[in-house]
Amino acid sequence: MSVNFIEVRSLRKTYGTTVAVDDVSLTLEEGRTAAIIGSSGCGKSTFLRCLNLLETPTEGSMRIGGDTVTFANDKMASGEDQALRFRKSMAMVFQSFDLFPHMTALRNVSLAPTIVNGLKREEAEGLALKLLERVDLRHKADAYPGQLSGGQAQRVAIARALAMNPRVLLFDEATSALDPELVGEVLAVIKDLAKEGRTLLVVTHELAFARDVADTLYFFDQGRVLESGKPQELMSNPQTERLRAFLKRFQGPLNS
Repeated sequence: MSVNFIEVRSLRKTYGTTVAVDDVSLTLEEGRTAAIIGSSGCGKSTFLRCLNLLETPTEGSMRIGGDTVTFANDKMASGEDQALRFRKSMAMVFQSFDLFPHMTALRNVSLAPTIVNGLKREEAEGLALKLLERVDLRHKADAYPGQLSGGQAQRVAIARALAMNPRVLLFDEATSALDPELVGEVLAVIKDLAKEGRTLLVVTHELAFARDVADTLYFFDQGRVLESGKPQELMSNPQTERLRAFLKRFQGPLNS
């Protein structure tokens, strides 16, 4: 019997009278990939930021492995130690790369392991070189972000996330800021991570990628999970008019 590694229950996030995430519940087994799709402004990125505790949910609970955090009235009901373990179990890759412009690719990847995990600089840089090689960028170790293409910068950001040895990797529209010809090189890295059996949650507009790589698909609409299931089944036989309309806009790419 499979046991869910990630379990989110009745998660809600409001900003005043605006409801960004509305009673969202989802689960994911360890080593699986979930893709989250939906129109811009539907709450999917806010949900990911709540999961990573970059935003404090208004109410609900989230569990990763044996660590659970709960929320009520825009405050965390769990202890700080529990929250720290929860936060350290994840790493997030953002659409805007967020690399330090004054640091080389090597230093961007090796910085957090020295500060957060206490590695010696030499050890952290050895790890960083291996991870840059993992994303086919060892030859760019001494390059600064301004000297990299968008696709290269995003692959450095993925290496930086991997340097923290997270139990879960979160991707928030990791390809949306890239020129179309650079999207493939980043998606290829994410596909490889999924094949390795890593636990991934991927917010994406790349529907063909979601169909072919994800084990579970969640369709967000107006802050809620409107439909969920196996990607190919959901995309070939949507149950709501809202998902049918959303998929229709991507009919070409999905048939390719």
